[in-house]
Amino acid sequence: MKLGVNIDHIATLRQVRRATLPDPVAAAAVAEMAGADGITVHLREDRRHIQDRDVELLMRTVTTKLNLEMALAPAIVARACALKPHCACIVPERREELTTEGGLDVRSQVQAVRRVVQRLQRGGTVVSLFIDAERAQIEAAAETGAQYVELHTGVFARARTEAAQQRALAALQRGAAYAHECGLRVNAGHGLDYHNVHLMHQVPYLEELNIGHAIIARAVMAGLDRAVRDMAALVHAPLPARPCADNL
Repeated sequence: MKLGVNIDHIATLRQVRRATLPDPVAAAAVAEMAGADGITVHLREDRRHIQDRDVELLMRTVTTKLNLEMALAPAIVARACALKPHCACIVPERREELTTEGGLDVRSQVQAVRRVVQRLQRGGTVVSLFIDAERAQIEAAAETGAQYVELHTGVFARARTEAAQQRALAALQRGAAYAHECGLRVNAGHGLDYHNVHLMHQVPYLEELNIGHAIIARAVMAGLDRAVRDMAALVHAPLPARPCADNL
């Protein structure tokens, strides 16, 4: 299983002061050297963190792959089609949200999503849809022609009891298996951290996890290089690993 490191919150810290540091492009280089298999950024409509120039520079400098998270908004779609990132993940987006709150409702807008998927694919971009692990959404995702789904792991990550966590894990297992049956490749992400990521090895067919906040939060105390190395060790492990100790 591979690790995609989301560096949005490096840009969040920079934008607090509208400054030039810390630099997401430099952070991407550190993450790659520390074992990241890809870099993920979300170019939001309100540009609250990642800016257009960041994506342009990352396109030139990332040596693994750049995964662009994006909404279906026409201006963002046009920008993505012009940039032609290696991968694009279509996500829901609301101006008021602090972070993505759930999966994209593909079922209610299959035709619109299909058109965007096709536009991106014509430019050579591999397309993923960020969805909840529900059969109806998985079937709709397959109808759009997207190559991947990224299963939303937020319910799993927010579980406060072992029973709730196991129910959410079982839903992800069923969803991943069904997505594979539908001809889709499978990634996952949202809210994963050093204490729960080891359980993702129990989800079949997972190819990549996209993780951001937990890594950047740890990096504040331990440094980005170590934070990425610690997470990469857990994600790359061939068998379920013990959670990483949180002593920094």
